[in-house]
Amino acid sequence: MDQLIERFLRYVSFDTQSNPSVAHCPSTDGQTVLAEQLKKELIELELCDVELDENGYLMARLPSNVEHDVPSIGFIAHMDTAPDASGKEVKPQIVENYKGGDIALGAGDEVLSPIQYPDLNKLHGHNIITTDGTTLLGADNKAGIAEIITAIAYLKANPEIKHGDISIGFTPDEEIGRGANLFNVEKFGAQWAYTIDGGPIGELEYENFNATSADVICHGVNVHPGTAKDKMVNAMNIAAKFQLMMPAEETPECTEGYEGFYHLKSMEPAVAKTELGYIIRDFDREGLEHRKAFMQQKVDELNSQLTKGRVELILEDCYFNMREMVEPHPHVIELAKEAMIACDVKPDIKPIRGGTDGARLSFMGLPCPNIFTGGYNFHGIHEFITVEGMEQAVKVIVKLAENTAVKYQ
Repeated sequence: MDQLIERFLRYVSFDTQSNPSVAHCPSTDGQTVLAEQLKKELIELELCDVELDENGYLMARLPSNVEHDVPSIGFIAHMDTAPDASGKEVKPQIVENYKGGDIALGAGDEVLSPIQYPDLNKLHGHNIITTDGTTLLGADNKAGIAEIITAIAYLKANPEIKHGDISIGFTPDEEIGRGANLFNVEKFGAQWAYTIDGGPIGELEYENFNATSADVICHGVNVHPGTAKDKMVNAMNIAAKFQLMMPAEETPECTEGYEGFYHLKSMEPAVAKTELGYIIRDFDREGLEHRKAFMQQKVDELNSQLTKGRVELILEDCYFNMREMVEPHPHVIELAKEAMIACDVKPDIKPIRGGTDGARLSFMGLPCPNIFTGGYNFHGIHEFITVEGMEQAVKVIVKLAENTAVKYQ
């Protein structure tokens, strides 16, 4: 397990933040640099079929060590970190045997507080890896990469543990919604897989949001403000009116569990044209369609009120709830639950209030639930992970491989 933490700390030193404004894949050079390093490590582990393609997808295979036919399973993690906070020059710190209270992040005034993050109250005695308060940590998803590689290295070092073929996949650009776009399911070769991309110990997820992006474009007229009387139409004012028409109680900060939302995530303001970038989320397909229709209704309503200027809406479906593709394969979930229980981990089955490569991959014919990494507070400077959670993730991966071989012997 010392190698697990060493790997993780090494991986977070790579700046792999993805960039949604870049069209090619991977969207940033840093992801390629990490992929090359990981490729080298997989070759050193003497895995088979190690290949890094031109789009930044890295795959490898640990061959079966049993004579009978065992279904090939896979483990997947993504190499990029979120654009929400810097991933450059990450300086992690390890807080050993956490005793409670605030954790100072680096030398500044930033702290990790159990008042803001009550999960810390459950982690007394744990070893916690945090940021220094200036960047995100990168546990999402470099912890998953470190856990998968450590588990594979353990299986190689302990051949008495029986397993079938195990496929490994590391993907680019997951954080900007493209992680599965160019994933070659056939080449990957697994019958089913697991993304190691979840949060606290025990998380097991096979439901996620249905997702749509919604761009609201407000068109105005810009003239010199000194001669603007009866001529200027300020698109920012139109945008403000539209935002006030959205239900204030159906936003991310007001919803939880299976509740969906509308989220204004970006704005490009100007007098002549203002663009509002929304995301729409709902666990139910009909609910998603209702939300899309509601936004169109509000656009039409605002247009009917305007004597000058206009509003348009562009909707684009992004991904759908993987539940409908995973539930027909209940053994995929049962094997994960059994592996957790065997490792003294209580399965915590809950929906993902977000997206995952596994959702897209499930619709591409590769059922792919999500398993915990041990991390918390992803996408921000308060991100942290426990050493114990990472170790448990490794044990669950190993046990999953072993149980699959035993079940199908």
